Amino acid sequence: MNDCCCDSHSPILTCDRATLGYENQIVIKDLAFEIYPGDYLSIIGENGSGKTTLMKSMLGLIKPLSGSITVNCSKGSGCIGYLPQQTALQKDFPATVSEVVMSGYLAKMGLRPFFRKEEREKAAEVMERLGITDLKNRSYRDLSGGQQQRVLLARALLAAHEILMLDEPVTGLDPSASAELYDALAELNKKHGLTVIVISHDIARTIVPSTKILHIAKDRYFFGTPAAYMANDISKIFFPDD
Repeated sequence: MNDCCCDSHSPILTCDRATLGYENQIVIKDLAFEIYPGDYLSIIGENGSGKTTLMKSMLGLIKPLSGSITVNCSKGSGCIGYLPQQTALQKDFPATVSEVVMSGYLAKMGLRPFFRKEEREKAAEVMERLGITDLKNRSYRDLSGGQQQRVLLARALLAAHEILMLDEPVTGLDPSASAELYDALAELNKKHGLTVIVISHDIARTIVPSTKILHIAKDRYFFGTPAAYMANDISKIFFPDD
């Protein structure tokens, strides 16, 4: 499923002393880290810490005020599939599941009016993998929250070559649907080698499959393995001592 064109020994994404913000209003300062192919990065932090600003910068939607963020693959930002926070309007979108999933290809099609056979086959494979094949002819607006997120995840996977980015993917989902979505992400990462970068408030749940943690706090940040994170004082913000 993953058409990775990157050297597994070289970073797939590099953040080099990046200072991020809007109109010279600094949100994050001097941030530096590297992500390698097959990593699972969880980005955590309190509200307003700059997590979504960072993700928009990694997507190329916002330029760093200084420093750089580089996607190191032949397709640049075209390597990335993105699952943003879902709005109320999106939840009521009047289209079939199949139409929503296939729309993941639109950015790659240019002026071509029809989907190729291999694109339809890959879409069918992704829907089967995420357990939504039986929903393909149903209206997206009639699905449960968990089913809708799986549909949007399938759409993002068709857009992704090497990196999948998700911004609070379980917001509004019940615990069972949240667990299923995280399990699906872990499988895509471990079995299929997809690099996953996820912003989450569900700290305890998202740490489990992670290979790296980026915790952004006021005037400081931590980047490293989950074990190193739990041994660091910054983790006490979310995991205070009893």
